[in-house]
Amino acid sequence: MRWALVRVSLAVTVMVVLAFAVPLGLVVKELARDRAFADAERQAAQIRPALAITTDRDQLERAVASSQAGGEERMAVHVPGDEAAHRGTGTPDAHLVPAREAYDIGRSRAEPRDVETARRGRSAITSVPGGYALLQPTALSTGEFAVVEVYVPHRAVGNGVTTSWAILTAVGLGLVVGSVALADRLGLRLVRPAERLARAAAELGEGKLGVRVREGGPAELRAAAVAFNSMADKIVQLLAAERELAADLSHRLRTPLTVLRLNAASLGEGPAADQTRAAVAQLEREVDQLIRAAREQGERKERPPLGCDACEVIRDRMEFWSALAEDEGRAAGLAGVDTTVRVPVARPELAAALDAMLGNVFRHTPEGTAFAVDVHRSEDAVIVLVSDAGPGIADPDAALRRGHGDGGPGSTGLGLDIVRRVAESTGGDVRIGRSVLGGTEVRLWLALDGGDGPRRRARRRVRRGRARH
Repeated sequence: MRWALVRVSLAVTVMVVLAFAVPLGLVVKELARDRAFADAERQAAQIRPALAITTDRDQLERAVASSQAGGEERMAVHVPGDEAAHRGTGTPDAHLVPAREAYDIGRSRAEPRDVETARRGRSAITSVPGGYALLQPTALSTGEFAVVEVYVPHRAVGNGVTTSWAILTAVGLGLVVGSVALADRLGLRLVRPAERLARAAAELGEGKLGVRVREGGPAELRAAAVAFNSMADKIVQLLAAERELAADLSHRLRTPLTVLRLNAASLGEGPAADQTRAAVAQLEREVDQLIRAAREQGERKERPPLGCDACEVIRDRMEFWSALAEDEGRAAGLAGVDTTVRVPVARPELAAALDAMLGNVFRHTPEGTAFAVDVHRSEDAVIVLVSDAGPGIADPDAALRRGHGDGGPGSTGLGLDIVRRVAESTGGDVRIGRSVLGGTEVRLWLALDGGDGPRRRARRRVRRGRARH
């Protein structure tokens, strides 16, 4: 927006300056030309009294030399011959009157034909080498016309034009620079509040719930800042209410968990009893962790990035589920877990995601259905594939939407949502497709950049938006 305003202001100012500067420049040029020829006419008019009184060459030469143009050798006088002296007056002594021959005084630059044209009583301006010649006819006492020629050089015609044009150019450039600077300040006043709002939106998207926008700028942006701050406050309130509700609901599970733990303790010895007690203990730990997490208030402090060995977690959870698979006659496959693969996910969260995927296999496929877990690692991601040979999922997109259910009766619709949130916390995703075993394949993509990928993309989008502005 800032640079758009600058460009618009620059274009408008340049058009206005050109609209005024070009005509003014032409007017200045014409004024200089008119001034030069008016001065030439004034110089020619100084010789008219002398020509009206006498045609004596010596006197005319003195008159021309005394003028400014004559002193600068820019004036010439063309005096015609006295034809009446040749015709006589009809008296016997007429042949004694001497005839006056035509003569020129000063340096002449005009063409003879132009001088003869001016003798007919018409003023003229002709081009000559180095400038112009003003030819001014002046009536003599004999009724004929002498021609006063005044030379006007090009420098006199353009005297002051270059300076005037330079001043007009400087004024025009000053106007352009001033308008651009003013538009830049105005654009900055508009852009800075918009940038603050964009940064706050990006930080809010990263989970910084305490971010607020300082109100400033035009009325529209101030209203947007007020709306953003109100929205952020509302989000904090909703999250606090949700945490309280989750904590209350989780706390209600303590009573049935206590009963289960007591019943499990009375089962005696044996693999089934040990598995039951381990499952109850794990469930109790998960409920306690859920309560602690739900009770966290306010903005979360920055914590060091969490991580775990994905292969170790997968081996541990497969050991747990393999016992149940053996009881149900399911063939379980495991591949790609022989090395250490660090992922930016906390161990309990990854274990919960794996339990959700494997639990779906046991819950929504018949007993005896085979399943497999494969781990693949690339340069920037770890992929966990959970495949089964069951009937598959009819609507994979609906299964990934929170609350739509994973399929089959008794589903809450939160299992795959847990998997999705774990994947998205790292910048990855979850896909559902057909497996090589013929049933469902759930692909968990865990990015290895610790969840910074989406944040960097958001920041790049904000920076691109600023560059356009």
